[in-house]
Amino acid sequence: MEDDAQQQQEQEQAQRQGGKAMVMLISGTLVYYHCSFRNSSFLSLLSDVFLVILCSLAILGLLFRHFNISAPVDPLEWQISQDTANNIFACLANTVGAAESVLRVAATGHDKRLFVRVVICLYLLSVLGRIVSGVTVAYAGLCLICLYMFVESSLPLSSRLSQYLARRENAVEAQD
Repeated sequence: MEDDAQQQQEQEQAQRQGGKAMVMLISGTLVYYHCSFRNSSFLSLLSDVFLVILCSLAILGLLFRHFNISAPVDPLEWQISQDTANNIFACLANTVGAAESVLRVAATGHDKRLFVRVVICLYLLSVLGRIVSGVTVAYAGLCLICLYMFVESSLPLSSRLSQYLARRENAVEAQD
């Protein structure tokens, strides 16, 4: 009974992870299209998004007023908790701190292998930046992250499949 509840919880978490990846991929595709193919700036994208949100809210407000429906939510009450804000900035600080630490160790020259790896990575990134636009590189990175999230979300399914195949192989060996 407890195993079923745990499997159900793992499935729900995997579905949420896959949903996040899908939303990120769709959003990234729209940003890539807007910035790369339309040759527009990121500021233009933000203004377009805010314009669409503003018009949508105005139309919803008019419909609510027309049908005498009170607004379901008060936007002034929208807040994130202090813990959520602390977690976001702690994650950001840890990431920046780890990158700064690696670059500091590489710059001091104490670890020659790390220095060579950093130089090679930076050189490859500069070559890639000359060949392809930055927006394309960012979009490719987003696609790789989403692919990783999809694979990670399907791992519980693949582990159950491997357990099933192992039981099946044991049954076949027992029959022989």
